[in-house]
Amino acid sequence: MTSQVLSSREQISSEWLTQVLIRSGALTNGEVAAVEINADDRRLSSIYRLRIAYSEKSDGAKPTYLFLKTVNADQDDDFFGPSEVTYYVRDYVGVDGAPLIRCYDGVFSAEQRRYHLLLDDLSDSHVEAGTKTPTLAYGLALAEALACLHAHWWGAERIAQSGDRLPSAAQIDRFVAITRPGAGHIVAAMPDQLQPHWPAALAELLERHPAAMRARTADGNGFSLIHGDTNRTNILVPRTGDRPLYLIDRQPFDWSLTVWLAVYDLAIAVVLDWDVDLRRRHEMDILRHYHAQLLARGVSNYPWRQLVDDYRLSVAMGVYVATNWCRDGINQQMMHVWLPKLQKALTACDDLNCRALWT
Repeated sequence: MTSQVLSSREQISSEWLTQVLIRSGALTNGEVAAVEINADDRRLSSIYRLRIAYSEKSDGAKPTYLFLKTVNADQDDDFFGPSEVTYYVRDYVGVDGAPLIRCYDGVFSAEQRRYHLLLDDLSDSHVEAGTKTPTLAYGLALAEALACLHAHWWGAERIAQSGDRLPSAAQIDRFVAITRPGAGHIVAAMPDQLQPHWPAALAELLERHPAAMRARTADGNGFSLIHGDTNRTNILVPRTGDRPLYLIDRQPFDWSLTVWLAVYDLAIAVVLDWDVDLRRRHEMDILRHYHAQLLARGVSNYPWRQLVDDYRLSVAMGVYVATNWCRDGINQQMMHVWLPKLQKALTACDDLNCRALWT
């Protein structure tokens, strides 16, 4: 991988691409002759779609279309660390079937608080999962993909080999504290959008659920490195069919839980983004498939009943995901995103009797 992080469009040159592609093994002879750049500035990053032409007699994979993402990691009160870079260049290298897009270059600079990633551009073959209606087949494919990632770093001992560890009580409390104010804003301003019993349920959850989270860390079985943000915009699915799918944009803030109950990734994906009836119909089938895939990948001593309880504990965390949008007050602009997520999370807590885990 290169040692210099890109900070401007002017650095995207034929010479730079030649060096990167040779280093990655995608170009074994010849050079990049020309590059066409299409830019798209987003809220948290700048995206460049590159169309590449090669010199005559060039050899290798020679990708024609690449996707370059540059990120300012310093976002007001939040900060992205190197997680998205290590996701591609370290954490799952060599893992068979890992649902990651091929990465040709990835650099993080702590000094500049920036990073970049150069990936295959899958625009022709894949779309965001949110553009398609979820199906059981899609849910099973997602369960397989997540089990592949989670099994690789399963358990406290394996997590320690990554340089990470189970979250401390202080980390859990900080995670909850960041998101807690949003619940108060929502209950005060929008009681008509909540079921009559939900304000009291929210208050009880915020008071008692964190203790259940802390208690669960006494046993490392069930924990792994997690993606942490498996919303439908961060999952790419084929335009036709369900496989292969890819998980993108692992960008935890410095207060996020990067190690947690592995099934959290599945819970957040299914509970917060699927229609309630569809979730009710398929979630246990998806969860059983996920459990079977973990066992097939070498996870042991993790019984089905424990997985279900871990799922229920994680479902309740969907409340934090939703209320975080309103931690500084009601986020009117993004209400179409966070309000359905909150309603779905609280509905799932009712359906699964999550409250029994902390009362």
